[in-house]
This record gives sequence, C-alpha cells and structure tokens, in this order.
Amino acid sequence: MRRLVKLAAAAALLAAPAMAAAAPAAPADIALWRLDCGSVAVSDLDVFSDTYAYAGKTKTLTDSCYLIRHGGQYLLWDTGLPGALAGKSETDGPFTASVKERIVDQLGRIGVRPEQVAYVGISHRHDDHTGQAADFPGATLLIGAGDLETLRKRTPNPLAHWTGGGGKVEALAGDRDLFGDGSVVLLAMPGHTESHHSLLVRLPKAGPVLLSGDLYHFEENRRTRGVPSFNTDRAATLASMDRFEAIAARLKAKVIIQHEPADVAKLPAFPAAAQ
Repeated sequence: MRRLVKLAAAAALLAAPAMAAAAPAAPADIALWRLDCGSVAVSDLDVFSDTYAYAGKTKTLTDSCYLIRHGGQYLLWDTGLPGALAGKSETDGPFTASVKERIVDQLGRIGVRPEQVAYVGISHRHDDHTGQAADFPGATLLIGAGDLETLRKRTPNPLAHWTGGGGKVEALAGDRDLFGDGSVVLLAMPGHTESHHSLLVRLPKAGPVLLSGDLYHFEENRRTRGVPSFNTDRAATLASMDRFEAIAARLKAKVIIQHEPADVAKLPAFPAAAQ
C-alpha cells in the first residue's frame, strides 16, 4: 500500500506541469463593435416564409457587421453589402439594397486599419454578408466548408481572392473556438445555407452575446420559427434553431438578430463598443 501511495504521489508531481500548462489563460481584453453595413428594403416579406406567413407585408432590414477585438487581434464578422453601393441603392427582385458608409471608413474612425484585421468570419455565402470581404485581403477567411464549395463554382465570386489561392482560408466543418479560450466561438448552424454559422462572443462585462447570422432575419421570424423559402435545408434549419435557443437559454445570452432593426439598440452605438 505504501508503495502505491508513493507511486501516486510521483505521478501527481509529473502531471503537475502538464496540468499547469493546460490551465486556461487569463481572460483577454475583449470588445465588440456593431458596424452599419447597409440596409435592405423588402417589398415582399413572404420570401422569408415557406408557409406564406408574411403575405402582403413589407419591411426594411438592417445589414449589420461586427468587429471583435480579442487582446491585440481583430475578427470582422460578416462584411455586408458591396462597398460599391456606398451612397447608392440597387434593386434585385423584392430587395432594394443600399449602403451609407464602407466598413474600412468606419474602422478608420476607431483607428483600425484593414491590415490589422487578422480574421474575416463569414456566417454564410450570401451577397449581403460577403460584399466587402475583398477589402481585407491579408485576413484569414473563416467560412463553412459547404458554403465555400458552393462559392468556388460561382461567377462572380465575392471571395475569389481566397478561393483562388490568394489568401489563407479555413473551411469549417463544425464549431470553431477561434482563440482557444471559449470567448469567441463560430457555431455551426446549417440550414439557411449548407454550412451556415452563428457567433458566440463572451464579453467580460456585458456577458455572452449571440449573433444570429441569418438563422433568423427579424424578431417575428424567430418567434414563429419561420423558415425562408430559399433556405437549403428545412429540417437542418429547425434543428439549428433548437440548438441556438438552447445555448441562448443556458448562457443567458443577449441575442442579436443581425437583420433586425430593433436589435441595433441592444449594443452601444458606434463608435462605442460593448465590453
């Protein structure tokens, strides 16, 4: 018995350095800015339902992007509508898109240069989320693998810089804990597109924030679990909604629907940041 005790003590001493190395680092300085990346006036809101839930309704959606600072590194989450629309509008079917100010100009107002952005995270492949990615060619692109493969076959391709080998890209097959400390996690929420993601940001003071991507487009859409007619997979969408709501409830997270104008006020007005 005494021999076993000595062996256990020796094993504990050997394991101690490894356990110390695995211990989580001190929380990083994290901040979150909401950026205005355009707006979309929808003349037929029923395209956001495959059960005719919004027939005859219209709505103007916001197009939000987000900058996250983790220590000295920056992640840009989604890149909005094309920068070429700045000061203009463009109509395509039921959607009229417009942009007031480019992302790079907004970042300049808080002293952040494009080359300081280490990561560009794209929730999914649609044009209103990829429009200004090319302004950050030095960043590592983070995007779901299925969405990336679809974009490779598309012309024009807003992410051609990366799909053509000009920049570093990570094709995500599931969740991605970006900094390894649980503070910024890309959450696999497929259904809207092949590999759609939402984003969890744990702020030191404000607490957890969940950015929806396009899992939902507006509050009624979330409340009634509405599935847009153009989603790639209905069953996957509903399963992702279940997962998202379970995470939100367990973490008591603040949910931000990225296209919901009413949710803009849930975060400080730019150039202020949530911390």
